[in-house]
Amino acid sequence: MNRVIRVEHLARVEGHGGITVELDRDTVRGVQFDVFEGLRLIEGLVKGRSFEDVPQIVSRICAICSVAHAVTCIKAIENAFDVIPSEQTVRLRDLLFRGENIESHALHLFLLALPDYLGFPSATAMAAEHRNVVELGLRLKKLGNTIQETIGGRAIHPVNCVVGGFGGAPSVNQLTRLRTDLQRGLRDCERAIDLWASLAPTDFCHSDTVYAALTPPSGYGYYQGSEITMLTRGIPRVMPAEELHLHNRETTITHSHARHSSFDGRPFMVGALGRLAVNGEKLAGGAVTAMQQLGLELPSDNPMDNNKAQVVELMFDIEHALAEVDSLLNEGLRRERATSVRPREGMGLAVTEAPRGLLSYRLGFDGEGRVTSANIITPTAFNASSVEDHFAHAVTQSPDKSTAALTHRLEMIARAYDPCISCSVHVVQSQRDT
Repeated sequence: MNRVIRVEHLARVEGHGGITVELDRDTVRGVQFDVFEGLRLIEGLVKGRSFEDVPQIVSRICAICSVAHAVTCIKAIENAFDVIPSEQTVRLRDLLFRGENIESHALHLFLLALPDYLGFPSATAMAAEHRNVVELGLRLKKLGNTIQETIGGRAIHPVNCVVGGFGGAPSVNQLTRLRTDLQRGLRDCERAIDLWASLAPTDFCHSDTVYAALTPPSGYGYYQGSEITMLTRGIPRVMPAEELHLHNRETTITHSHARHSSFDGRPFMVGALGRLAVNGEKLAGGAVTAMQQLGLELPSDNPMDNNKAQVVELMFDIEHALAEVDSLLNEGLRRERATSVRPREGMGLAVTEAPRGLLSYRLGFDGEGRVTSANIITPTAFNASSVEDHFAHAVTQSPDKSTAALTHRLEMIARAYDPCISCSVHVVQSQRDT
């Protein structure tokens, strides 16, 4: 007997999408992660624009990941024009990424994913019985936004980030207030770890997953680095970011406005769980304790563990941000100008880690610094094929084949990926084909 399980509108995610699974009795015949978000056309909009305008334009791709889009774009521009930012700029950008990761993870964990675990249809319904939990999540999200405002000039769509540096440095008073907020945030994060460690296990999907993540030159971070590690069955393959573009095959899918990616013919997963799988040995402090408390073993074969991985990163980022702010206060910030920029014809490639995973920018420029080509691949576009693979495994492995049970598990997996469907729309020729 043929049956179709369809989620017309996937709730509690960023953007508009759905899920379709076709079954022949208990055999999976087809799986679709439906992305029907309207075309964004950002890559076309930036063509012909000056490099000075582009970071502010691309930051509008996403209000949650506006820092990652703006700063990754800036990094690509700097690589194209051979601009080397100062050490202080690099440190402040790293801190800015931590703020974005904190606010994004807090939003996802407490307002989008947690209702599934506690049996509520929404965060609003959950707040009626668990007001303190929702307030905890909102405080952590505000902490991340405060970091972005302190460093980037605004809580979203940073205006202080420019090619070659920053428009200005935060004041001592701003950093001092931020330090107090981070100390409170550390206590809140400890409560968050206790909460997530107490939840019932979500042990209903196991798969041999390929992971991909940025390889920082040192430490555990999201901004620095130009190499990618692909982890297959525990075996790492480190490569320049350029090689990812050569081997990553983007395929147009009829049911999706997001292209699907594969590496050497296999889907791969990016995001917090991928970062921990690749760089988890670089963790320190409370994050290591959190991983033990949550029972997270790496590399994981369960996509639901992406939620636990985000909790671990929350602790690491708050501790790291607090240590960095202390260091900046002790050393003092220089009132330095942004490095001068001389446009030239060329290509700039940059990769960073947005909260949801790898973010890639490849920008071409003419001699006047105007964009001639653009290729932006977002985490959810990288993940689109992988999430379908996990949908199929979840349905196959579920002992309960009722429509209600399968629908619930499919939605939980989709939300565990923390997709930004709006950002994933990418219907242009790949850079390899242009």
